[in-house]
Amino acid sequence: MHNSNNLSKSYKEIIKQHVFTLFNGINVVLAIFVFFTGSYRNMLFMITVILNMVIGLFQEIRSKHMLDKLSLLNQTKIHVIRNNTELELSVEEVKVNDILVLYAGDEISFDGHIISGNIECDESMLTGESDAVYKQENSSLLSGSFVISGKCWMHVDKVGQDTYAYSILKHAKRFKRYPSQLRDSIDWIIKWCTYILIPLGCVLFIKQLIKTNYTTATLNTVAAVVGMIPEGLVFLTSVALAISAYKLGKQKVLVQELYCIETLARTDTLCLDKTGTLTQGKLSVCHVEKIENVDGILGDMMQALPDDNATAIAIRNYFKARNYKKVVSYLPFSSQRKYSSVTFEDGEYKLGAYSYIAKEIDLDVEKHIEDYTSQAMRVVVLMKDNAVLAYICLRDELRPDAKDTLNFFKKQGVEIKIISGDDPRTVEALARKAGFTSKSIDMSTIKDVEMVVDSYSIFGRVTPEQKKELVLALKRRNKTVAMTGDGVNDVMALKEADCSIAMGSGSQACKSVASLVLLENQMNTLPVILYQGRCVINNIQRTASLFLVKTIFSIALSLLTLVCLKNYPFKPIQLTLISALATGIPSFILTLEPNGNIVKGNFLRNVISKALPGAICVICSVIGVSILGHFVYISPNEYSTMCTILAGVNALMVLIRVCVPMTMLRKILVTIMSVIFAVSIILCKNFFYIVHLQWYEIIYVILNVCLIPFILTLVSNWVKIILKKINHKKKKLGN
Repeated sequence: MHNSNNLSKSYKEIIKQHVFTLFNGINVVLAIFVFFTGSYRNMLFMITVILNMVIGLFQEIRSKHMLDKLSLLNQTKIHVIRNNTELELSVEEVKVNDILVLYAGDEISFDGHIISGNIECDESMLTGESDAVYKQENSSLLSGSFVISGKCWMHVDKVGQDTYAYSILKHAKRFKRYPSQLRDSIDWIIKWCTYILIPLGCVLFIKQLIKTNYTTATLNTVAAVVGMIPEGLVFLTSVALAISAYKLGKQKVLVQELYCIETLARTDTLCLDKTGTLTQGKLSVCHVEKIENVDGILGDMMQALPDDNATAIAIRNYFKARNYKKVVSYLPFSSQRKYSSVTFEDGEYKLGAYSYIAKEIDLDVEKHIEDYTSQAMRVVVLMKDNAVLAYICLRDELRPDAKDTLNFFKKQGVEIKIISGDDPRTVEALARKAGFTSKSIDMSTIKDVEMVVDSYSIFGRVTPEQKKELVLALKRRNKTVAMTGDGVNDVMALKEADCSIAMGSGSQACKSVASLVLLENQMNTLPVILYQGRCVINNIQRTASLFLVKTIFSIALSLLTLVCLKNYPFKPIQLTLISALATGIPSFILTLEPNGNIVKGNFLRNVISKALPGAICVICSVIGVSILGHFVYISPNEYSTMCTILAGVNALMVLIRVCVPMTMLRKILVTIMSVIFAVSIILCKNFFYIVHLQWYEIIYVILNVCLIPFILTLVSNWVKIILKKINHKKKKLGN
């Protein structure tokens, strides 16, 4: 099974992730320092830390409960022979010396050897080679490979940690780092904050201790370091993703990789496998044109063949075995060959795609097949000695939600590519029924996918290798590619896609490598997943700038305190007030808000461009207060009061800008936060170390407050111009 970011965690790991973090450790140490000063109210920042921890634990454990329940529905079932009876057991119930029955599409979870039958295997996860490997009696089978075609009975030699591939697969599946711009950006922010805050905090404490007493030095340093820590950013990201996974779980979508929610939101190209994805995957024989009477031959062929794909099942149900002929040998169907064959005493009969079976193509036969495929029928032919004996036409109905889903993605600007092993004319006709019109191409005639990947949107007669190459070609064009599939022939392409989506009714191999599994095969949940991903990215992008305003100005003011400022301008309790009202509470509410807008730009660049103006504005305000202090007397308490008011107003102004365009919820949020801030500094002034100001200090604060919107706009425009120039230079260098 594919191990998800969430499903692979035990409760112990979840608790460890949320409780024993670097920032929590730093906060506890800071709280201990404050405790020994006796200024207990300045430990209030720990309430925020504890709330973050508790809410994060609750949401992730709730999400785990949901996903664990869904994973049971998606659990791999192994066909085991015990007491001459075929049973379906879980992987954990299989023991050494058990006899397993393996079918096409099964994932091999044990080491063993074949005692009967023959199969073709994909061992690419072990060897890196994508070519099918033929296995017969006494051939060894390794955990981590997949059955492509055929059927066999396997003797289990090793299970669990004793298997040859255990250590490789455990590392590859569980610890593979899923690509995520969101996670990488936040990791980058955290990394640099960590590099800066510990040495800067130590130097700041020493300087303050030299100039003031222990209590003042401790409180100033704690205020600076607490301000630098963007711990709420990590908390909100994990909570937002956990809530999204929970919501998707309620829609019967199993999230096997948490960050794939983000990836699907950024997807600009969606590759759809036709069978079982665009269609229902329930084929039925709708017409048979017999050149000769072949009912008995087809019935006996299907009895001899181990194939259990949708086509084989439909033909087996239509033609009953009569046991007229003795089977000499058989060759199962594979997506690479596009046909199966059975050799009886009177010769070899082949069943499959005409262009793959015929030694010489008859144009009249091709034209006849086209008459059927243009009606959205799949056509397989029965041939012997290069002569067509029968045309078997099968029909697969479109999913009821296929048309609406395709229309949704087209409206969202997502490019659609339909990829199938079927005749391109059949695929094109089906796509037309779903409202999707585009040129199709027969990939059996194409050697280099690079030549056609841009020009066509419907690809037929695609081999598993070509599916993979199509996905890779799109990725080389800097596309973010999502791929849906349900069969073992989709596995290689799914592994290469940025976001892989499997159908719940699909093969074990397919579900094993997928990031998402649609347990009820519901195509109409794809827009829901896209919407959830957009909500996560847009809202975290919106709120991350609020956290970074505090982080940036705290770092800058700490450096200025070392160089030119007398004291750090804030006490811990004052920054806690600003952080809670202008960052913590609003960001939590905004992160859970619906927001399905198209994701644009680079996450880190977007966040920093919004945070810098607010941070620069606070820095300028504090420098202004410091300059004023050179001309008139400002006491340390008046200094921190002025800076707290200006930083608070500035943070609320940034909140207003972040909330644009305003909704009723956002208006209420901004109003309540502003009123609480005003009430706190007026009615609770002693608690927050707010003192009465001199008349000239009041005038300066009022003038500065009036200028904040203009300064924010001015700095914001400068930042946009600078980032635009940097981006332009990067593009030039890239060319």
